[in-house]
This record gives sequence, structure tokens and C-alpha cells, in this order.
Amino acid sequence: MNSKFRYLAAVGLMVVTTPSACFAQGDIVIADFEGANYGTWKVEGTAFGAGPAKGSLPNQMSVEGFSGKGLANSYVGGDDSKGKLTLPPFAIERKFINFKIGGGKSEQLGIRLLVEGKTVRSATGTNERPGGSEALQWTNWDVSEFKGKSATLEIFDDKTGGWGHISVDNIIQSDTAKTVIPREREIVATEPWLLLPVKNGAPKRTIAVSVGGKELRNFNMELADGEPDWWARLDLSLWKGQKVLIKTSALPDDSKGLDQMYQSATMPDAATAYKEALRGQLRFSPRLGWLNDPNGMVYSQGEYHLYFQANPFGWAWDNMHWGHAVSPDMVHWTELPVAIYPHSAGDMVFSGSAIVDKNNTSGWKKGPNDLIVAAYTSTGRGECIAYSTDKGRTFTDFENNPVIKHKGEGRDPRLLWHEPTKQWVLVVWSQDDSWPVPSERGGIDFYTSPDLKKWTYQSRVGGYFECADLFELPLENGTKKWVLTAASSEYRIGTFDGKKFVPETPKLPGMQGRDYYAAQTFSHEPKGRYVQIGWFRTETRGMPFNQAMSIPSELKLKTTPEGPRLTWTPVPELESLRTQTHTLGAQSVFETGPNPLAGIKGDLFEIRAEFEPGTANNITFDVRGVPVSYNAAKSEISVGGFHASAPLQGGKQRLTIYVDRTGIEVYASDGLTFVPFNTNLKADDLDWGLTVTGGTAKFSKLDVYNLSSSWKTGAK
Repeated sequence: MNSKFRYLAAVGLMVVTTPSACFAQGDIVIADFEGANYGTWKVEGTAFGAGPAKGSLPNQMSVEGFSGKGLANSYVGGDDSKGKLTLPPFAIERKFINFKIGGGKSEQLGIRLLVEGKTVRSATGTNERPGGSEALQWTNWDVSEFKGKSATLEIFDDKTGGWGHISVDNIIQSDTAKTVIPREREIVATEPWLLLPVKNGAPKRTIAVSVGGKELRNFNMELADGEPDWWARLDLSLWKGQKVLIKTSALPDDSKGLDQMYQSATMPDAATAYKEALRGQLRFSPRLGWLNDPNGMVYSQGEYHLYFQANPFGWAWDNMHWGHAVSPDMVHWTELPVAIYPHSAGDMVFSGSAIVDKNNTSGWKKGPNDLIVAAYTSTGRGECIAYSTDKGRTFTDFENNPVIKHKGEGRDPRLLWHEPTKQWVLVVWSQDDSWPVPSERGGIDFYTSPDLKKWTYQSRVGGYFECADLFELPLENGTKKWVLTAASSEYRIGTFDGKKFVPETPKLPGMQGRDYYAAQTFSHEPKGRYVQIGWFRTETRGMPFNQAMSIPSELKLKTTPEGPRLTWTPVPELESLRTQTHTLGAQSVFETGPNPLAGIKGDLFEIRAEFEPGTANNITFDVRGVPVSYNAAKSEISVGGFHASAPLQGGKQRLTIYVDRTGIEVYASDGLTFVPFNTNLKADDLDWGLTVTGGTAKFSKLDVYNLSSSWKTGAK
């Protein structure tokens, strides 16, 4: 496509055609907005800027469905800006004018066609954000009655406030109308999976799946009209032998999206699954689709269960389900089918937790399996309870859901059993705008219940946001303290009597890295440990999956001169991944000396080091291009330029570093400092280095381990 902006003008008439397969023969491109400026369009006001937008603008919801790299987007300056684009006169030479349009729905904004100075056709947006994005859709005007006449176009925005913007792209004259229409297809379920073609960045379509006349699934996806980037999967196993009706909200006339869907017992990525270039090999990530918060982390009958926020049908956030994986050791994971589906269209399954109701206080137990009970946020109803009697594979919604409704916002319930008072506790974030301290209006509410069904509000602690967790840990002398934390991993230490948390510390920093969020601990961990996994926010463009979890870390309390503090330590189960050991032994490392790590290569590593800084100013590990450096003067560690306090312990610094393809996790100061650092490491940078500046550092331990992948081969 020509890089310059193309247009059609009646004065000095220029007709531009394109050989592109997306336009019929003889189509005339009026505008594709691919240039650096608007060409001959007259620009008024500020809303459209000086030239076409290259997608979404600052603070705008994601804009999708436009073609090429540019579009006319009136969000420049936000929803309150106004403006207009006017095209010089051109000749109407085809039956239809097709264009893509999205954004706000109002008479004050849109696109209009003027003939002899009068508006003869107009269109506006839809006020729709399927899946949290604004998608441009094809529409058309039948202009056959004006053929041969001179006309002009205006794209205008006179609206302020919410939805005060419009997006337009690909204005084309054609003898064929481009439009989108609802379509449907019926199949008989014969295989476990229905494979759905996905094109990243395509307009999002709503897919509704009905069986026996009842809608059972409803989700948004970037359905591929042509060649897909990857294949999502819909579980058909519950409906084997039954007729399944698949409906789409709107597809272009020539879309192959619905026709390309096919049933299969295997996945087309079987040869490459879990081996992709940007697949973390030490951490859990979904085989397909999006992942965020860990949910429902619970141990039961020999399995660690990791439920998680999942979009099975797209690379980006949307369609929140509870995905599910199990592991015997928190290291080697097997992904299972979705465990909890949205209750109805638009009612997503947000984050929550799970426990084992060992004493059957709820009365839901049937059969020999543990009764696993989950609490989650239904975005359309409130806080809900569901239970499983088949080892956590499927869940039944409590008939009297929701069990808690908030006055305003609220989400992410955490369940735990409080043994001294013999009752269940539910800890949940909510927004209370009546709270007297503005900074504490987001806070944690505490509810109690004898049976997981009826819940009583007890108290509140302000100053937290999302994804609460509450647990009790012992200090070295055996004294136990309670820890209240939330999504950012900031925490307070205090007491908890089953109804009220009383903090004894100010809010303390948790992890000190970046892009680690919404961490949760396992319930009923068999060794009595509190093991935490967080969302390790790692973007993997070009892959059929996106985002990952952190490696598991055990939490403990440690006495320090400042008071009790949390520590993070990687669980010893990770040592099962060790393959080759490089024991480099005690040694002094000085500024002009050799690199002790020379010759060590690989992409997956664990490093264990213990040293006294001595006269050295900085001790730096070059971890595949990412510097991990200890500054002795500042008692500070930096990872890729991210700095965190890391005081010596007993005159020594002890470091543990786990290195994966999509980032590293660094533990320092006997776990008082935890620095997760997400980055996609370069596949061709496998070298390692250790240098010091300013003097000599004395190492009493320096061990490096090559690690194997945690993923099993033979994916189906």
C-alpha cells in the first residue's frame, strides 16, 4: 500500500485503485488514512490532530478493527475536544460508499455525505466496547441515486463528555456493499474440542453457544475472517452427541470465520506447545490465551490447584473465566479445562480463592473426594460461592448467590478458617466513599460465617486495593503474627481475633521489583508452609498465549532491628529442575581479575552466591544482558536498573537468582528483599559474567545450576 495518504478529489480528479485482495475490482479508495497528515482534507478544531492516529490515543480504550496503521480518530485531547475533517469535492462513481466506523453514538459526531451542500447520508458510532475495546465495523451507504454527481465528506465531532469521539477508516467507493451481519452455524458435538480461528487485532465479535435452546457460553473474540494467527478451543465434552448452535454478533459478508471452526481431539500446536521462544520454562503460563491473577490456590488430595483469571479466546484481557492447572510439586504443571465459566453474558468471573471444607460445615460434601469450596466475584451479581466434589474439576454455584453485595465496588474474596473461633472468614476489598480518610476509602472488609453460606460483616481496614490475603506466621521465637496484604504486595503485621485485624506496623513494602501483582498463598499446604505465587506480568507478542505466573516462594517472618518483616524464599521443589552444577567455590573477585562465570552458557539458570563486599563498591552479575548489581555503600541491589534496599545479614550478602526466558527473580538479604523483574531475554545472549569495581569482594559460595524445563513433552 502506498505510504502517502490517498484521496479522490473532483478538482484535478485523481482516481486511485488498489490491487489489494480486500477490495473488489474497480473499487476506488477515497481515504485510507495511512499518511503522516490528512492530505487535502481540511482540518478544523483539535479533536483529530494534525494527522491520522496510529491506533489508540493516550488514555483511550484500545481501538481495534481499523486497517493498516492509521485511522481518523477524534480522541486527540480526550472526549471534550471538538473538530472536523472536510474532504474537497469528488465524483460519485460507484453504487456504494463503504467505510469502517466506531466510537460514540450521537447526532453530534460521525461522518456525513453532502451533495449540493445538503446532508444526504450520515452515520455515527455504536457506544460499544466488546471485550473492553472499541472496534470499528464496516457499514455502507447506497449512493446509486447520486451517481455522477459531485459530493463531499465531513467527519465531525461536536460532542463533549463520555463517548465524545469518533473513529473512521477505509472510505471506499464500490459496486459491492460491505456490511456486517449476524450469522450462525449448527454442529453435532463429536469431538472434545471446537477449534476457533483467532486473528490478533481483528474486530471483536460476540460468540454465543447454545445447546437445547439454552445459551451456555457467551464470549468475545477476535474471530479471523481469513487466515488465523492461532486457534482457540471451546470445550465440547459436556455436550457430546448433542446439537450445538454457534451464533456470531456480526460478520462481514465474505468472512470465513464461522466456516473455519472445526472439531478435533487434538490441538494444532501439539508439536510446539510449551516450547515457544517466549514461553517461560520455569513458570506456569496458559497454553493458549490470556492469564492474570492467580485464584483459588489450594492443596487437596496430592494436588496443588492453581486457578487463574483466564481469557481462553483471546491474547488480551477479556472474558474472565477461572482457568485451572494442577501440580504435584508447584513446579510441573498440567493445565485442565476451564473450571468456572461466566454465569451469563457480560457477567465475568473475577478473582477469588478456594479452601477445603474438611468438616463439611456447608453440607455439600458427596462421595470420597475433598469438598473444595471457592469464593469469586461475579461482576454482575457480587461475591459468590461455588463448590466441587470432583477434585476441583467442575464447580456448582451456590443457589443463593450472591452471598455478599457491596454498596459500591468490591471484589476478590479470600476464604480462610479461623481455628480459635471455629468459623470461616472472608476477606474482601471494597470501595467505601463515606470513609473519613480519602486515602483509605479502598480497604479490606472482614466477614464471618459458620457454614460458608450466611455471612456477617464484622470490620474494615482502609488503605488497600484488590486481591487481599490474610495469613498467620511464626517468628523465630514461636510468637505468631498475622499478615494482611493485597495486590501490590504491601503488607501490615498485626493481630486478628477472627473479626478484626489490628495493625502493629505501618504499611510495609512487599516485593520490590516490577510487574508482580495480585499474589496469593496456597490454602492447606501439606507442610504447613505459606507459599505465594503472583501474576508475573510478561507480555509475549507473537505468541498464542500471554502472561505468566511467578515461581513459588515460601513466606516467613524474620525479626529485624526495625521489627518483624516478611521474607521470600524460592521453594526447594525448584531444585528438581537442576541438571548441571557449576561449583565455583570460595574465591576473591577483584576489579581486574578474570570472570568466574566465563564459559557458562544457557538460558535457564539458578545462581546461589554468598559474599562479603570487602573493599568493592559494586558486585555485578551480568545475567544474559541484565545487570544484577549490589552497591555496598548504599546497601542496595539493582536489577536491570530497578533499585531495592538489601542490607547485609551478619556482614554477608546472600543472593539467589532464577533466570528464565521471560525474566528473572532475585532474592537477597536472606529473603528480606525480593525483586522480580520481567523482560523477554534475547535468545542469542547466553553469556554470563561476574565483575566487581573499586576493590575486592570475598565469595564464600558461588554455585551455578543449569535448569531443565518444567514442561512435560507430548502435548495433545
